[in-house]
Parts: sequence; C-alpha cells; structure tokens
Amino acid sequence: MSQTTRYSNLSDEDLMLHYRRSGDNMWLGTLLQRYTILLLGVAFKYLRDVGQAEDAVQHVFETALTHIPAEPIQNFKGWLYVLMRNHCLHLLRDKTYKADESVLFTVPAVESDKEDINWQEYSIAQMNEALARLSEEQRITISLFYLEHKSYEQIITATGYTFMQVKSYIQNGKRNLRTILTPILRNRHS
Repeated sequence: MSQTTRYSNLSDEDLMLHYRRSGDNMWLGTLLQRYTILLLGVAFKYLRDVGQAEDAVQHVFETALTHIPAEPIQNFKGWLYVLMRNHCLHLLRDKTYKADESVLFTVPAVESDKEDINWQEYSIAQMNEALARLSEEQRITISLFYLEHKSYEQIITATGYTFMQVKSYIQNGKRNLRTILTPILRNRHS
C-alpha cells in the first residue's frame, strides 16, 4: 500500500497538522498530490498548452513546498487554486511568454476601465483636438479601437500594421492622450 493510499482518508487539515508538527515533506506531498488534477485543469484553462500547464503545476508544487505560509491555511484547496491562478496570470503578463498571435485577436474591442469612462466625459471638441496632436498611426489605431470599436484583427486588416505595431500604437496613443487631457480634466474640476 502506497503512502498516498494509506493517508487518503485524512483531511487536508490533518495532513497539514502532521506536516507542521513533523516538518516532513511527505505529508505536504500527499496533500499536494491530492490536487494535481485540479491544478493541471486550472493551468490548462489559462495557458491552453499541456506542457506549459504541467510546468506550472510543478512550479506551484515547488512554491508550496518552499513558501508555505507560517499561519494556518483555512482552505488548502482554495489557497492552491489562487496560487496556480496567480502563477498563470503572471506567465501570461510576462513579456517573455510567447503566445500565438491568433489568441490575442480575441481581445475585446472595448475596454471598460475607469480611464475610458473618464474619457467619455470630455467634449467631442476636446477629444478631437487631443487626437489631432497624436501621430498618424496612434490617431488611426486609437480611433478604430475606441471610437469605432474594432478588434485588433480588424485594425490589422484595415491598416496593414502588425499586431505588435497596433498594440504599441494603442498603448502609446492612450498614454499620450492621457498626458494631453489630464490638465484639461484638472482645470475642469478646479
């Protein structure tokens, strides 16, 4: 009978208690093994690649073994889930993460963040004046993305720009618009 089978009837709390008392990683390993499939499923949901999902599970196991919180974990399964989700989101945000560009074409055409809501408060004249101060590439991509609600893929097709150019023009244009419009917003609220 394997150790996992022998201790499978113990609760998560009991396994953690044994681990904390003895410091033996066998207890924590038994607990982690219990959630391997769950973690693999979460990682695959975010990363869409079996190999990367398996690597992510390995990373989370290593993190759990070396960085277990000193305070008691009330919900070990939930803690592991959050650890996995955060790791996957970190991978997706990491500049070195290489994704197939077609995945990124599904980025929604309209964002709904505070900045966008604040932008809607400006008059059309103020926005047009600010847009006119942008470079042609930034003005075109910002107009297509925010005003005409086009997706990245539609902008690429319409302009001939690459995905990275569209992304850069939108990010830089958005930053430049913020720089141009911030003094106007301050004056408006003064």
